[in-house]
Amino acid sequence: MATAAEPIGATKVPMSLLEPNAYINYQRIEDNLAVVRDRLKRPLTLSEKIVYGHLDDPHNQEIERGKSYLKLRPDRVACQDATAQMAILQFMSAGMDTAAVPTTVHCDHLIEAQVGGVKDLERAININKEVYDFLATATAKYGLGFWRPGSGIIHQIILENYAFPGGLMIGTDSHTPNAGGLGMVACGVGGADAVDVMAGLPWELKCPKVIQVNLTGKIGGWTTPKDVILKVAGILTVKGGTGAIVEYTGAGLESLSCTGMATICNMGAEIGATTSLFPFNHRMADYLNATKRSEIANYAKRFQHNLQADKGAEYDQSIEINLSELEPHINGPFTPDLATPISRFAKEVEKNNWPAELKVALIGSCTNSSYEDMTRSAAIAEEAAAHGLQTKSKFTVTPGSEQVRATIARDGVIDTFEKVGGIVLANACGPCIGQWDRRDVKKGEPNSIITSYNRNFTGRNDANPATHAFVASPDVVTAMAFAGDLRFNPLTDTLEGSDGKPFKFSDPSGHELPPRGYDPGENTFQPPPEDRASVQVAVDPKSERLQLLKPFPPWDGKTPTDLPILIKVKGKCTTDHISAGGPWLKYRGHLENISQNCLIGAINAENNEANKVKNQITGEYGPVPQTAAYYRDHGIKWVVVGDHNYGEGSSREHAALEPRFLGGLAIITRSFARIHETNLKKQGMLALTFANPDDYDKVRPTDKVDILGLESFAPGKNLTMVLKHEDGSKEEIELSHSFNEGQIEWFKAGSALNLMAARAKANKQ
Repeated sequence: MATAAEPIGATKVPMSLLEPNAYINYQRIEDNLAVVRDRLKRPLTLSEKIVYGHLDDPHNQEIERGKSYLKLRPDRVACQDATAQMAILQFMSAGMDTAAVPTTVHCDHLIEAQVGGVKDLERAININKEVYDFLATATAKYGLGFWRPGSGIIHQIILENYAFPGGLMIGTDSHTPNAGGLGMVACGVGGADAVDVMAGLPWELKCPKVIQVNLTGKIGGWTTPKDVILKVAGILTVKGGTGAIVEYTGAGLESLSCTGMATICNMGAEIGATTSLFPFNHRMADYLNATKRSEIANYAKRFQHNLQADKGAEYDQSIEINLSELEPHINGPFTPDLATPISRFAKEVEKNNWPAELKVALIGSCTNSSYEDMTRSAAIAEEAAAHGLQTKSKFTVTPGSEQVRATIARDGVIDTFEKVGGIVLANACGPCIGQWDRRDVKKGEPNSIITSYNRNFTGRNDANPATHAFVASPDVVTAMAFAGDLRFNPLTDTLEGSDGKPFKFSDPSGHELPPRGYDPGENTFQPPPEDRASVQVAVDPKSERLQLLKPFPPWDGKTPTDLPILIKVKGKCTTDHISAGGPWLKYRGHLENISQNCLIGAINAENNEANKVKNQITGEYGPVPQTAAYYRDHGIKWVVVGDHNYGEGSSREHAALEPRFLGGLAIITRSFARIHETNLKKQGMLALTFANPDDYDKVRPTDKVDILGLESFAPGKNLTMVLKHEDGSKEEIELSHSFNEGQIEWFKAGSALNLMAARAKANKQ
């Protein structure tokens, strides 16, 4: 007699070895997809299966790519220490005692690279003690996992311990998509979104479009997975992935390691993608087995039909890349989408007069610090050492995690790097996010560096706007360190050994996974205690780094009139321009103090200068934050006018909190980057766009503006901006928005958090 197959949910498999009581919920995906398939009656892409498999209400949810807003139930939340401070402070104001989903906090952003790993870590622990104490006590109080400083970069820890095929995760860092290398839909969000999910609310996401990147051929030689995303960034640009999930398909996937796929997904953040994703395959299973998660690997194999796209699934855009023909690429300077094949790069250096001398070569970071990356780079270093060479450029190595550091130390890789002059930095973000006490060049001095990182906006790594930062694979970066010259092509050029004879590097080779297994190294994880009630959260009222939050005022119901334009921003304005990193990171938990960096990097269209705007009341020019605070303290709301893709880059919500704290009402742009637009809405600000992008040119920095239509604010209904010019003339401009009903309620309440706290209070009563 035939028996029905056991439902997938009958098997209980923990999401993580560190969370034995939180289980993978494949049954929900199975059940949701049965409903969604019946409604849509078409084949589904992989990302659609995972995203729609996490719908809060699959029966009634409107599903239209690029249009509808989905309410989703993520499996977990991850926060890094710089953004976690504000996220936890917000969670504390929401009036709950336990996070609704498994959540972890990772200490990786506050460790400055200065002299080397051990000393830099000691210094960071001393300098950041009050922040680490706050995070350690708050995570213990609210039931969150805590990874202490030195444990590694959030995305590597997630890949090693928490990512699983078919999962949905949000993380308060824009490179959260790294987990797509293990078949997980992982999206970078602002802290306010994380707070929603931690508080048990659905996460809202505009239904993503789907871009297919079909890989054919086989990767080999000097070409690495990093070159795939460098090529894709060149094709799609920093805006081309906005509002879409990038889904990789094709026979070429078989030649990519799991950590290589993670590299591709990680840097997908640079094209503005919601996330990037690979279908489950044996390379992922190998990695799960190597990280002691064979139970998850076997469970995913049983669920494989939902961990790959349906045949005949349709995509909004398709790109073809033949891996057998793909050259190594070098992207930059100043933007991650200026992609140049290595065969043409030397000519570009000379044509553009980029500084040819290579000052520093940096490998590692969350993008490229796997065991495979490190052993391939070590093979290049070994070959150079065999010819008697030391690096000509300064050479730094950032291990992605304590596990990778301990393993490469055991296997002699660190010795190899140090033997040729390499400096091993702490298991942390370091120079990738501007945590670099760089002293070899003066600020303003033109120079070149090359990294295996993911992002290279102006001043990003070292706060020097004249530094030309280029992004490549660790292989190319390591080889160039021995040449000391950007024009060196390791595929074709030779170097002179200590014996005076020329030699050419062999094709790099390394180990996908450690043959002797991973060495976990020092245990840096703090699980929540059994008794959480007695834990006291550490916040000193006199602290300059931590400050409890006060609610923002609700909308007063009046039509805003005569609002000054704080600044009309010209050109690129990333979240780094709006809320700088580097030395400002220490104030991430203190809204008043960090607001002193608000928009100090943005270029004022009036005078082409940064951080110099006219106070329209006093007529004096001064810094942006002080001018904004002057307006606020005199009861005057203000607006910012921005250009294309305003708020691209990091997911930091401070870029939305600061304008709100300083009294801003609206940010009006040609277009927004996805995360920043949502973050502004969460804080009760109006994120508006010119219905006709050319109307940006009609705005004069000295205008006062009215915003009409808020009394009947509704989804899909445009607002009107009245420009009042200094000469007395007026112009009316139509403004679009993407607010839905729920987001309009946030605006009226003063913020999403205000609304959440009011509801929590009502529920308790």
